[in-house]
Amino acid sequence: MSTYESALLRLLEERGYIHQMTDAAGLDALAAKQVVPGYIGFDATAPSLHIGSLVQIMMLRRLQQTGHKPVVVMGGGTTRIGDPTGRDESRKMLTDETIEANIQSIFTVFDKLLKFGDGPTDAVMVNNHDWLGQLGYIQLLQEVGTHFTVNRMLTFDSVKLRLEREQPMTFLEFNYMILQGYDFRHLSRDLGVRLQMGGSDQWGNIVNGIELGRRMDGTELFGLTTPLLTTASGAKMGKTAAGAVWLNEDQLPAYDFWQYWRNVDDADVGKFLRLFTDLPLDEISRLEALEGAEINAAKVVLANEVTKLVRGDEAASRAEATARETFAGSGAGEDLPTIATGPEGMRLAALLTDLGLTASNGEAKRKLAEGAVKLEGDTVTDPALLVLPEDGQTLRLSLGKKRHALVTR
Repeated sequence: MSTYESALLRLLEERGYIHQMTDAAGLDALAAKQVVPGYIGFDATAPSLHIGSLVQIMMLRRLQQTGHKPVVVMGGGTTRIGDPTGRDESRKMLTDETIEANIQSIFTVFDKLLKFGDGPTDAVMVNNHDWLGQLGYIQLLQEVGTHFTVNRMLTFDSVKLRLEREQPMTFLEFNYMILQGYDFRHLSRDLGVRLQMGGSDQWGNIVNGIELGRRMDGTELFGLTTPLLTTASGAKMGKTAAGAVWLNEDQLPAYDFWQYWRNVDDADVGKFLRLFTDLPLDEISRLEALEGAEINAAKVVLANEVTKLVRGDEAASRAEATARETFAGSGAGEDLPTIATGPEGMRLAALLTDLGLTASNGEAKRKLAEGAVKLEGDTVTDPALLVLPEDGQTLRLSLGKKRHALVTR
């Protein structure tokens, strides 16, 4: 039984989101008596976030579901610097136009998962470039810099790791934690934000912001982090052999997105259903208790529910129908990734890579040598094989038993 009074912390605990909190009792009491605006920051380094960010987006959804206000902070300012956390090298610089286009593209996923508007619990999206971009350097040093010691900053894992590996860390990146701390202080003053959430790797940055708000304004702020999310095999969530599992449709077809969830490890089904779907907990308990071949039915439910939330009902129905036709029937489902070779055809290794079945031509050659690739049901091993369908013909290309694509002229 949960000991929390607030619906927010009870829900987050039941579904497995809580790793650390700065003051659990204080946050619980606050959430039990008033609407708590809470935020998570996302940098806009690409046109889409990947599923490694989905647990954070779902946290904002849980916030709204329990009567609180989600604040999505897009890092239009901090994207220009780069969070050194977990990185061995500096981030490449992006133009203002690219960052803005990325933010607009990323918003389309948030718009499906949160209700935006002007109401007390409606979500809002803000861009930290709006305030960081106006902050003068001398002002930043005088107002904020005095509250940070280099001694303490050098103890942060994100800094220590880079120094231990003798990887260069620019002064620009060293400032990231100061700017993220300033974000929390600004949001607490302008929007009444009291809570910052994030992954466990953000704990130090979150605590910095809490301390900055207390020192500069005397405001009581709170932090909550989620566990580091890995699969049962120990792999980091959001990556596959063929690359990132993107949330946006134009970065990754719905069928590939659906298939990722359909193919998760048996041991991950219950955890992922709790984190990434709105299914009732008793139904999730029933599904994760299934054994043997029956657990596959639970994986289809997982794939459908997550795809509905992120891509919409139609995308989920299409992807499931394609999977059913591909694996159970004799046809090739229409939602499979498709590529046209043109009248000159394409070499097999290039086809595999362009379709996203392999991450590189080198990997394609390895898979071919292993006998893992089939064309029209026949094993093929020659990476230089010219694939040229006849007019109107559709060929089926497969990597292993679970990954398929279509090749046309």
